[in-house]
Order: sequence, then C-alpha cells, then structure tokens
Amino acid sequence: MTYRRWFVVGVAFAVIGALVAAFAVLYGNFSPRGLVEDRYDRAAARDIGGEAMAYTSSSRPSQVAKEITDAWKPADQYVDGSGVYLRYDDDSVVILPVAAGSLILLEQLSTAYPRYHSTVGNHWGWGRGNTVRGGGPGSGK
Repeated sequence: MTYRRWFVVGVAFAVIGALVAAFAVLYGNFSPRGLVEDRYDRAAARDIGGEAMAYTSSSRPSQVAKEITDAWKPADQYVDGSGVYLRYDDDSVVILPVAAGSLILLEQLSTAYPRYHSTVGNHWGWGRGNTVRGGGPGSGK
C-alpha cells in the first residue's frame, strides 16, 4: 500500500511539473530580452546596425521602463532627459522618447557600452567586479 501512495504522489508532482513547464514555455519571459521581444512591436527599420534591435510602444518611456523593471530588476539604471537606460547582466534596454511613444533599443552590453558611455558615464557601474581592486590584504594594490 505504501508504494502505491508514493506512486500517486510521484505522478501528481510530475503532472504539476509538466503544467508549470508548459505554462512557462507558452507565457514566460525568461529574460529582459524575452520580455521586450514578446511585449513590444518590432521596428526593424529603426535598428542600429546589426547590434541594437528596435521595438516601439505607444506608452511614455517612464511607463515602458516601469513595465520592464517591475518584471526584471536592472543591475543599474540611468534616467535623464534623453531617455531611460537599463543595464542587465547580458543586455541593455534603452528607452527613448519619440513622437508616438517610445523607441526601445535592445542590445548586448559589449556593443551598448561604447554606444552609450557618453550618456551614462559611470552610472551604469561599468568596471565594477573583477576590475576593481579591493582594499584588503593581498588585494593587488
């Protein structure tokens, strides 16, 4: 009798797991990139080279930024009159105002840094991590 109970519990967990996985595949956004790709309209004509993929929204940049940051907390964020600049582990999301709402530029950090450094400067936290020497003993000063 005990084996039968464990079998039923195992089957129940397997069914729940399969349902969760199916829901995640159908409705999930596994990264800020996926969220932007799923939620906003693609505007390939506004791409910047082959690096920055363009999307549009009829909402203001502040509203688009709120939607994205509510779902995915950025590593760093910079906001000024030119737009909203979000830095994630692998990607940047730059939201610029346009007459009809917002232009959302999705780009890998390796190309976003040189493009936006003059705007975000050190606000994005570039150079943090392994390149910053600590103050403790043996820190490589």
